[in-house]
Amino acid sequence: MAKTASFHEQLIEKLRKLLRSRQFVSGAKFLTEREIAERFDTSRPTANKALSSLVSTGLLEFRQGAGTFVRGSVLDYDLQHLVSFTEKAKAAGKKPGTQVMALQKLSAADAPAAVAQALHASPDEPLLFLERLRLADGQPVIYERRHVVARFCTAMTKADAKGSLYGYWTTKCHLAISGADESIRAVNASATQAAALGIPPNTACLLVVATGFLEGGAPLWHEETLYRSDAYEFRNQLGGVSGPKPARGRMR
Repeated sequence: MAKTASFHEQLIEKLRKLLRSRQFVSGAKFLTEREIAERFDTSRPTANKALSSLVSTGLLEFRQGAGTFVRGSVLDYDLQHLVSFTEKAKAAGKKPGTQVMALQKLSAADAPAAVAQALHASPDEPLLFLERLRLADGQPVIYERRHVVARFCTAMTKADAKGSLYGYWTTKCHLAISGADESIRAVNASATQAAALGIPPNTACLLVVATGFLEGGAPLWHEETLYRSDAYEFRNQLGGVSGPKPARGRMR
């Protein structure tokens, strides 16, 4: 058993090395199960298992009826600044796209309690609920559910929501955005989320929960945004080592 596992790991490493070479560029069709078995003198089930492992880690992607292909470069999530997805995708050489799944008005009383609390909204405060799917080169990579304080952008349409919200708010609504408070954690995609993103249910993803603010401190939006972990890398630049700081809050 251990010998089989060891050979399987060696095969995966050989295929990784092949991917790092210039023989297979981004978007190129990769070796088939049969070609791997013949080239590395192994069984087809072992070759299939190695291919599946590289697909699950995001190095390859399987296209129904076409084969297995080398994935393009992943997108970066900037942990220090608010950056438009549209601009990030273009910078990565990908074509950005947006599918607006819902845009509707509701009162804060009809939104989840955590949303109303984050937005400091009274029960009768009008909100906009926005559900979007963000695409890179036609592939879904982000599933977004966002509530927005309606009085700041009462004229928002689905056409507006198909582009950069940051661009819409700052240009058309003349709003000054100061930043956002956000938390990030790993979650497994629900059946609904997985269907939207085109991934198997329970696939590990990265969930960003954030509240965005205008200059002056007024909340503008609250979002729960799911990122495909095979399409995104979260990057940050850290400073030097500092001493421990006292914990904030009350002791119990």
